[in-house]
Amino acid sequence: MASFTIGQPDKVDDSYNTPHECFEDIKKYIHNREKLVVYEPFILNNKYSTSKASLLSLDFKKVIGETTYDFFDMYDKLEYDIIISNPPFSIKNKIFKLLKQIDKPFILIVPVSIITKKYFMKYYKDQYQIIIPKKRIQFIRDNVQLKRCWFDCVYIAYKMNLPKDINYL
Repeated sequence: MASFTIGQPDKVDDSYNTPHECFEDIKKYIHNREKLVVYEPFILNNKYSTSKASLLSLDFKKVIGETTYDFFDMYDKLEYDIIISNPPFSIKNKIFKLLKQIDKPFILIVPVSIITKKYFMKYYKDQYQIIIPKKRIQFIRDNVQLKRCWFDCVYIAYKMNLPKDINYL
């Protein structure tokens, strides 16, 4: 659920879907998938949202995620083992703060610049790992894969015990 708004602080647009390949790419880093319940808390409320279906295709035990769920209200009412998502970029600070409190494993797609943010360093300094995609992620808008993303994203992993701190796809 990327946000492509720049230079327009009063305009927030987090309505971008994640390509299926993004979930396929991280599959090899998630062991025992068939035993894990995944929470995808940031499913877009549109007819083109495919993140839940993409995660289900990776053979997880169960994938939880509904457009009617509000992550900030539901995170402690659901039973899950891991969070995998492309969160709304406009509220990254709020999300990472709560994730630190929850203290469960997660993999999130975020702009690479996140690792330079003071709030991120405050919560996760020396406690995260990175998965670097082969190419720039091109998000999907209204069922059309865009070719204009102007920033790079990475996968931030927490409590995932990846082979290295920096992993290249």
